[in-house]
Amino acid sequence: MSGAVQRVAILGAESSGKSTLAEALAAHYGSVWVPEYLREFVDTHARVPFESDQYPIARTQRAREDAAAARATRFLFCDTTPLMTALYSRQYWGRVDPQLARLDGSHDYAFTFVTAPDGPWEPDGLQRESEEVRQKVHRMLVQTLDARAIPYVLLAGSLPERLRQVEALLGAA
Repeated sequence: MSGAVQRVAILGAESSGKSTLAEALAAHYGSVWVPEYLREFVDTHARVPFESDQYPIARTQRAREDAAAARATRFLFCDTTPLMTALYSRQYWGRVDPQLARLDGSHDYAFTFVTAPDGPWEPDGLQRESEEVRQKVHRMLVQTLDARAIPYVLLAGSLPERLRQVEALLGAA
């Protein structure tokens, strides 16, 4: 596996620092990151997704990962994965589309990091709901990872503290 790019999943509830961390890690390791497609979707469509949008959003996210892997060196930092899309489907519609469930089930990342919701919650237009939803989604995420026996590391504190936690696991740049 020497030389192969390892995908790093960065998961977390809304306003927990996923994008900031993914971008900082890519810069630190001289690699690339895959921004969360949902943000672009909301900006482009000027609305939150409908239930029928969930699978296409997750599929686009994964396709962008695949495309970015060719440009990555050592690590590819993924700002969210289909797992988060599925969690939000459960949160808002009480179910997950079977196609999304299959995509969500293929969580094949070398490392999974969860950003703790320990910073201030900040509204972000259409995309963010509330501190209560952020905490609930965080609990759902941790329960899902535990139930699936997906190893993860919870990252807490400031950005520099989170970067040090990741570097301790991934090694020096």
